[in-house]
Amino acid sequence: MITITLPDGSRREFPAPVTVADVAASIGAGLAKAALAGRVNGALVDTSYRIEADATLSIITDRDADGVDVIRHSTAHLLAYAVKDLFPDAQVTIGPVIENGFYYDFSYKRPFTPEDLAAIEARMTELARKDEPVTREVWQRDDAVNYFESIGERYKAEIIASIPQGEPIGLYREGSFIDLCRGPHVPSTGRLKVFKLMKLAGAYWRGDSRNEMLQRIYGTAWAKKDDQEAYLHMLEEAERRDHRKLGRELDLFHMQDNAPGMVFWHPRGWTLWQQVEQYMRRVYEDNGYQEVRCPQILDRSLWERSGHWENYKDHMFTTASENRDYAVKPMNCPGHVQVYNSGLRSYRDLPLRYGEFGACHRNEPSGALHGIMRVRGFVQDDGHIFCTEDQILAECVAYTELLHRVYRDFGFDKILYKVATRPAKRVGDDALWDKAEHALMESLRRSGVEFEIAPGDGAFYGPKIEYTLKDALGRQWQCGTMQVDFNMPQRLGAEYVAEDNTRRHPVMLHRAIVGSLERFIGILIENHAGAMPMWLAPVQVVLMNITDGQADYARDVAQALKKQGFRVECDLRNEKINYKIRENSLQKIPYLLVVGDKERQSGMVAVRARGGLDLGAMTVQAFIDRLSQDVSSRRAAPQ
Repeated sequence: MITITLPDGSRREFPAPVTVADVAASIGAGLAKAALAGRVNGALVDTSYRIEADATLSIITDRDADGVDVIRHSTAHLLAYAVKDLFPDAQVTIGPVIENGFYYDFSYKRPFTPEDLAAIEARMTELARKDEPVTREVWQRDDAVNYFESIGERYKAEIIASIPQGEPIGLYREGSFIDLCRGPHVPSTGRLKVFKLMKLAGAYWRGDSRNEMLQRIYGTAWAKKDDQEAYLHMLEEAERRDHRKLGRELDLFHMQDNAPGMVFWHPRGWTLWQQVEQYMRRVYEDNGYQEVRCPQILDRSLWERSGHWENYKDHMFTTASENRDYAVKPMNCPGHVQVYNSGLRSYRDLPLRYGEFGACHRNEPSGALHGIMRVRGFVQDDGHIFCTEDQILAECVAYTELLHRVYRDFGFDKILYKVATRPAKRVGDDALWDKAEHALMESLRRSGVEFEIAPGDGAFYGPKIEYTLKDALGRQWQCGTMQVDFNMPQRLGAEYVAEDNTRRHPVMLHRAIVGSLERFIGILIENHAGAMPMWLAPVQVVLMNITDGQADYARDVAQALKKQGFRVECDLRNEKINYKIRENSLQKIPYLLVVGDKERQSGMVAVRARGGLDLGAMTVQAFIDRLSQDVSSRRAAPQ
């Protein structure tokens, strides 16, 4: 007898080997129809998988995340099937699942066109409706190589030839199409009902620029039509909010080839930057941080001692002078240790908190650059806390609370937590890593938040908490971090005098709240669709006159507002007032003030709030009071 244990703890017994599909059918016809795959003893398998010994089993349906991934993986194969059906001379390469979809790379004699994409998608729909079985076959490696070479699929043959001899080769067949894959796949093509091809792109074979450029077709696939429509709507909204587009329209910044991965900030963009930086500077001051400033370029020997040269040098910009090698700093931590080491420290001095708006440079691949979200030159709200082991928990708990307050002020109230543990390539012994990982997990427990574990994702010098915020579209952005580091203080000789008069190494906590200011500002722009909250808006008020007769009054009101610390501009152009209102509304200014003869004579202003809200006339002082309340409350939009 074979005993199958289900997720609810119940057991089913079978007199002989049984497939996942058979088990699903024994539970009920509905589950048998819904089953897409199974998880046997933790491994994801096809419904045709044969269970020959006692096992645990979960039936995977389209309600499960694994089920949606199986749908997407199978749809990638359906895409390749349709391409080969329409373009027999095309060669297939690889087609993995990615976030929210999939892609497949092809080699073809001419570029695919948007018309081709429409035809391929239509053919995919036809093939899916045929509901052809998707079956798995196991071949010997050399037989598989010879087969794919015989049908002209040299890329697929090359992939298979790279697999070690003796390993079974899994192939999946649907209709006339057969492809290499580990699987699993849906039982038949009829299970693939909701998909859309999204775009074309180029991709080098095996990611190597020395190889042939292939054509990549991206697609998305879902279990339900409503899910796909919601995703497509989100993409449309994301395109409308794209920080690169809004950066141009709102005259905030630009980038150009003369400085790849670097930002040219315009006056309005730099004003926005300063609001973020000055806010974070107040956070430093209010929470016991001392601001420091360290050199941009440091001798190679320091980077070797810190461990960065061995573990990070490919991402560092280097230079030389007078027979000495230097690196432009990719991070601020070694410099902060030098400030710490500049004097003799006592346990009474700890915790010692340093903060720096440190300009860093990293040699990111050009293909990874993305507006101001992924750059080569950036500034971090970087901080380091030097403390004793006994102080780690309190510092981490306090930091998590601080991070909550900061994110809330910027308009983010949904935060995800993840503890990234030791990577394979690391410095320090496992006992120290055990202490560091335990401290981070325990701090989140004491903060009362749930968290996930990300095995192997820690930095080479220590584990970390990753704080990820959700924006208005539900997208996730990992910004904040807290890293416990027992190693760098030892490597760089940081010490303090303990209570027993011995010398000990402090623990170093690396922390950032917004991370890269460039990236965080990009996130802010997209989250608020360019309509920044009053306290952040580069221009908070624009005054507009109806005729030249009110120009002096408009200037006087603007000056009164500026004296109160508000960011104000005047639009005194000889244009119709409706034109000026429309133009300034497109700039997403929180408040537009219109002054005509009536307002000038009564000492009032006609107030329009962003979004077309007509707030009527009010005195200048009443308007100042309103602005002050908006700024102090940090409300997202005028009310």
